[in-house]
Amino acid sequence: MACPSSVRICDCTIRDGGLVNDSQFSPKMVRRIYQALSSAGVDIIELGYKNSKKMVDPKRYGSWRFCDEDLLSGVVMGIDPSAKLAIMQDAHKADAADLLPKADSVIDIVRIATYVKDIEKAILLENSASYKGYQTTINIMAISHESDPEIKKVLRKISKETNVIACYIVDSFGSFYPGDIDHYFELFKANLDGIEIGVHCHNQQQLAFANTLRSADKGATYLDGTLYGLGRAAGNCPMELLAGALKNSHLDMKPLIDVIGKEILPLRKKIHWGYAISHALTGILNLHPKPAIEHMELPEDSIEKYEFVGLFDQLMQNEALKSQDVFDYNLIKNSEINQTLQPDSHINMQLKPSGT
Repeated sequence: MACPSSVRICDCTIRDGGLVNDSQFSPKMVRRIYQALSSAGVDIIELGYKNSKKMVDPKRYGSWRFCDEDLLSGVVMGIDPSAKLAIMQDAHKADAADLLPKADSVIDIVRIATYVKDIEKAILLENSASYKGYQTTINIMAISHESDPEIKKVLRKISKETNVIACYIVDSFGSFYPGDIDHYFELFKANLDGIEIGVHCHNQQQLAFANTLRSADKGATYLDGTLYGLGRAAGNCPMELLAGALKNSHLDMKPLIDVIGKEILPLRKKIHWGYAISHALTGILNLHPKPAIEHMELPEDSIEKYEFVGLFDQLMQNEALKSQDVFDYNLIKNSEINQTLQPDSHINMQLKPSGT
């Protein structure tokens, strides 16, 4: 597809990939990845979190969970600075005081991740970062668990009370279909007063790439991806696929596939990400991936590891699933689609009865 000149590509390999290995990457590896992404023409490179060491245990997590200034400076030193350097702050885990003034930092963009319930914290962080001279975004997580009226309220607050360059649709649980992208894009567009829209997709149902392209087609101007899809659970939209799909973009495929072969694929010997039945089930059910991650971590010789029906039954008992009214499998599985579902539900299809 054609790539509008307004589209910016953001790579989240180290930040989202750090959710798989507790951010335990070596500085040398991060520098090689940063160099490759910069050479490939990626617009924004996110190198990790800048969360508070008072709220996140530095003994458990690696340095990319905190992104101290000297660490970042060592990575980017001597590399063409055409790409903007980004970090992420979790609204419920970050301290605004940890961020230096922009004049004293190599960071360009502060991306603030928030749940709807934490929007006041996110706005305080954004206001502080903006005041210090940074560009900012707010990335709203888990919106598939929120009602449209609640999302509207948050979007209007962001529009009125922040200076963000973009607000992100985040498919936290990999539950979205392209129709959901359409729905949320229109919802965001109608309530953001001209603020640009970004998208960050997870790949539980192998739709992260398709959903990202759908977002670009709708008009999203900030598109996230990671090298070889590296990221929590089923991972993210693969950056190399974006490079291939956005035909007239400035992205160069060669540095991407080179660093994937040399740095990313060897990680699969130690950590797991990507499509799996366990992850697919949580995506289909619009659930947090934690139970699937725990299931994937079972020993290879464990009988339960490949008992997917048991996992499915367990997930169906999840209280969050019941409370969010994602869908009632017992009503749908042997009948016509449940007519009580709202039109904007991410489940808009009939499940086939067992055995068909």
